[in-house]
Amino acid sequence: MTLLQISLLAVVALYLACVLAVHWRGKERLRFRRQLTEHSGIFASFNCLMYGFSAVPVRPFLDPGLFPESRLLKEHWKTIRDEAVKLLESGRIRYDENHKDLAFVGFQRRGWKRFHLKWYSDFLPSARQACPRTVELLASIPNLNSAAFTLLPPGKKLGRHRDPFANSVRYHLGLVTPNSDDCTLWVDGQPYSWRDGEDMVFDQTYVHWARNDTDTSRIILFCDFTRPLQTRLLRAFLSFMNRRVFGITASHNEPEEAVGFANRATPALFRAKKLFIALKHRNRRTYTIVKQTSLALLVGYLVYSLA
Repeated sequence: MTLLQISLLAVVALYLACVLAVHWRGKERLRFRRQLTEHSGIFASFNCLMYGFSAVPVRPFLDPGLFPESRLLKEHWKTIRDEAVKLLESGRIRYDENHKDLAFVGFQRRGWKRFHLKWYSDFLPSARQACPRTVELLASIPNLNSAAFTLLPPGKKLGRHRDPFANSVRYHLGLVTPNSDDCTLWVDGQPYSWRDGEDMVFDQTYVHWARNDTDTSRIILFCDFTRPLQTRLLRAFLSFMNRRVFGITASHNEPEEAVGFANRATPALFRAKKLFIALKHRNRRTYTIVKQTSLALLVGYLVYSLA
């Protein structure tokens, strides 16, 4: 074997090791085939780098005290709540009908809704106009990647999933909640029930899911804080990724607001996914053949490249 072939095999072996590490972390896991083909598998190497050099514990729930900047949000939760309620009453906490929201496209059919405040760039013009006090508070947080008001309606649930990137940790602040254990988030099997004015931080790359089995909607402030890292070099690398790469998934609230590159393609991807799902329901045998053929071609290409 040539040095190039050995190097390629080493890269593939390292990637597969990272996929397995992501798959087996924690108590809860997705099916391995799903893990391998979803974003959390594709970006497993990046995520393992984040876990390995994380300056905060790598576990499902984190102490909000590790993020002192969040104190300001909790202290002013009623101010934030009032602006969220006004948005709700005006019908502006909703889901983009054009599917230009790649990060959350799978939640639409679950009834989940959102109003973006920030997404890996500056604050959205609609957010500045509709909730100026919330934006002012959030703008004082230097490591804020994204923020939104999110709503989980009565009787709805979010299925088991893990987020694709470990560049952030997630912050939730209860604004208008059922204040009940029947409205719960599970992170790696550990439950958390939202309460008005209470906050928490969790690692969204663990398998998590949520249910609202009450007759009251749940509205929270949803934020992603940059994951603290141990070395200056990796902090600089992550800063670059946050500024230049993850911003391609930027979404909008109003049609005239700009979206990231990836979201401009999301409507077409969504239509293609619907066609693929329709094929599965119409002719499962054809669907299986197409799927297995695609995987075989991919594996064949990789083997040919290494031969």
